[in-house]
Amino acid sequence: MPDRPATLRDVAAAARVHPATASRALNPETRILVSEDTARRVTEVAARLGYRPNPVARSLRTRRSHTVGVLIPDLNNPLFPPIVRGLEDKLAAAGYVALLGNTDADASRERTLFEQMRARHVDGFVLATATLHGQLLADAAAADVPVVLMNRLAPDYSFPSVSVDNEQGARMAVTHLARLGHTRIAHVAGPQEASTGMSRLRGFRDGMATHGLTVDEDLIAYATRYTVEEGARCCRELLARPGDFTAVAAANDMLAVGCYSALDERSLQCPEDISVIGFNDMPFSTGCGRRLPRFASRTTSWVPRPRSCCSSASAGGRAR
Repeated sequence: MPDRPATLRDVAAAARVHPATASRALNPETRILVSEDTARRVTEVAARLGYRPNPVARSLRTRRSHTVGVLIPDLNNPLFPPIVRGLEDKLAAAGYVALLGNTDADASRERTLFEQMRARHVDGFVLATATLHGQLLADAAAADVPVVLMNRLAPDYSFPSVSVDNEQGARMAVTHLARLGHTRIAHVAGPQEASTGMSRLRGFRDGMATHGLTVDEDLIAYATRYTVEEGARCCRELLARPGDFTAVAAANDMLAVGCYSALDERSLQCPEDISVIGFNDMPFSTGCGRRLPRFASRTTSWVPRPRSCCSSASAGGRAR
């Protein structure tokens, strides 16, 4: 049988020091507490024995793990992989590792992952899953857990956030459609428990008002998730309701692609019959000539902005 891995006690015995001294010598943050000669002797012995620190044991002692929990609502959403890639690069440069969890936009799964990561002593969280009235943020604030919100805002808490101006982006989308001559504009709104969905709906309303256009409440459909399937469902609802429209402003590109699918089912052309504009500028949005385009991103930058889907939105949309 192979020899067992060397332990800290083995290193300490071979270097003729106490295990606590060996631990200090092998930890860059505490090495200054021992003499240079002792630190050199301990590190040489550790290298000779092939000693590798046990990160789990160290985290139990120090309450630090150099890991950060990252919770994502849906890894199928192409917005997130390039963000996570950039986040991992920055964390790695600082000596940290990301522990990734996909919640499927399910509150109970989010809670389970959050508690499991806390049990592993992650040093903090990056949350792209926060909802406006969820209990998890309240509990994190009460426990003084370090949290950074990603693509979310939580006005009731002091957590820092990395996001975009969602209202302004939605206003820009409406402005683009209005300048093309559209006056009957529908909206596929995002989930209203998420700050993005609520803010983009508010921006849509503001944009319509700015251009003197009436918001028809029957032309607003509410998605429960940012998915292609929800976009298709909402667009089918809009098409089945009374009232004509010539354009759809969707709360994100996944919903916009779902709209394209629903229009295709009705043999409606985009943008010739109905124009569609999305939000986030996902790379796949330039390829909407295909029925359900696949996505592969190599970017690590995140600069979401309104982007027309299904080729460019045009004034060609006509009332049904």
